[in-house]
Amino acid sequence: MGPDFDRLHPQLRRRFSVGLASGEACTGRGVMDRVWHGGAFVKPFLALGATRNILVPRAGRRVPFVIENVPYTDRYGRETVTFVRTFDLPGRPRRFDAQMVLSPKGDRILDYLGTHQHLASDLHLRAEPDGSLLIRSGEHRFREGPVDVRVPELLGATAEVRESYDDTAARFRISVRVVNRRFGPLFGYEGSFTAAYTPVRPRPDLRPVREERRG
Repeated sequence: MGPDFDRLHPQLRRRFSVGLASGEACTGRGVMDRVWHGGAFVKPFLALGATRNILVPRAGRRVPFVIENVPYTDRYGRETVTFVRTFDLPGRPRRFDAQMVLSPKGDRILDYLGTHQHLASDLHLRAEPDGSLLIRSGEHRFREGPVDVRVPELLGATAEVRESYDDTAARFRISVRVVNRRFGPLFGYEGSFTAAYTPVRPRPDLRPVREERRG
């Protein structure tokens, strides 16, 4: 983000400074006021994605939520930060896994999704005038073995994440929308959480089963 990072609220700057250099991990705990889905046609895709901890197949209100940001060095020597979200939905908890890695040229963030990192997307980050953070996903790619293809717009989607800090409530607020250009809103959630910082320690349970080398 360069100088734009300094425009973020101080609490956001600390949360997004989690890394090996800081020696800190961050755990956010709170409640999603709403976890929502688009039309009925979305459900099969959400159910399929859920088998690899991508997206969440159930909707709900007042859903307890945890996000765990833990830095580590992956098998290719890259510093990686987990963004593992757990939604305590009725029946059983559901996870939405992602790992963020700096691109080889250091000019963008790569977001690897799921337990096997089959999906990857560029992330574009921007500080808003009120000190909040706006994150938008770019092109998605599917990678498995020799396969490395762009996900067509008909099947892909754009994610928009807005995160801010509410000084009055002393809580982070977050809103996420995943939208397909043709079919409209697919999935999202909105709510708030508090954050606690702890020294970094190994968390193999948060790491993917398979790691993707291609940037």
